[in-house]
Amino acid sequence: MPVHPPAPQDLPGLIEAHTQSVQAVIDLGRSCREADFDKPTACPGWSVKDHIAHVASLEHYFATGDLPEVELGDVPHVKNDLGRLAETLVEARRPLPGDDVVDELQEVLAIRQGWLYDADRSADEEVQGPFGPMTLEAFLRLRIFDIWVHEQDIRAALGRPGNLDTPGASIALQTLFDAFPRIVAKTAGIEPGNTVIIESTGPAVGRVGVRVEEGEDGRAVGMPLFSGDSTGVIPVIDPSAPPPPEFAKTSMHMSTDALTRRAAGRVSVEDTHYTLEGDESVGRRVLEALVITP
Repeated sequence: MPVHPPAPQDLPGLIEAHTQSVQAVIDLGRSCREADFDKPTACPGWSVKDHIAHVASLEHYFATGDLPEVELGDVPHVKNDLGRLAETLVEARRPLPGDDVVDELQEVLAIRQGWLYDADRSADEEVQGPFGPMTLEAFLRLRIFDIWVHEQDIRAALGRPGNLDTPGASIALQTLFDAFPRIVAKTAGIEPGNTVIIESTGPAVGRVGVRVEEGEDGRAVGMPLFSGDSTGVIPVIDPSAPPPPEFAKTSMHMSTDALTRRAAGRVSVEDTHYTLEGDESVGRRVLEALVITP
């Protein structure tokens, strides 16, 4: 079952989704009182202002390649090099008032729009991403996912839920759905003979399913259940082959907010509201493995 509303597929749609996602963060920042900027969030060590600074600083970095000269000591919540880069960029903006950080994001959005809307842009051109060179299309999907997740962090801290049916929300869901075969078979280590389904009940709706089979090398392989899942590859079944063995089915259902908060690692499994039919142990292992943010 495809995500609805559908995630944008072409470059103009992705550029518009990027602009919309950044503008949503700006609008939230404009609504903040001074005390709001200092409110803690579910992202360890970061305030509301830090999330806005993160979006602004990365957009600035991808536009210019400039890195601030900041001494960053031992930070417990930084787990890897990418996290250290993000923390360095945020740290450089911590002395600034929140309104100044929002102003920077507004200014850098205009710069990014000027570059993205250039007529010479193409979806398959190579750009520098956080993990190395990648296509502009892949880069925008990654940026929209990241920005939308941080927008939701800000909304949760401020008590202002919303934008759960935007292109950003659909891209976040589709990103999770594309990773689901790997999550189930590799990260969660679900054994062959199991089928796992997760459904987002809304506002953005969609369903993803995986049948775990034993590959030729003896390792578990996650096979998409539904047409259009993951890469869109649908297994070809030999009509003369014997019927497959009975697969145990585990299904989970949760709201867009609950599913994406868990996928972002912001909420524990214990604090995630979901309903489950099937094997509780399989469901728990998949939910534990569901986090797809770095």
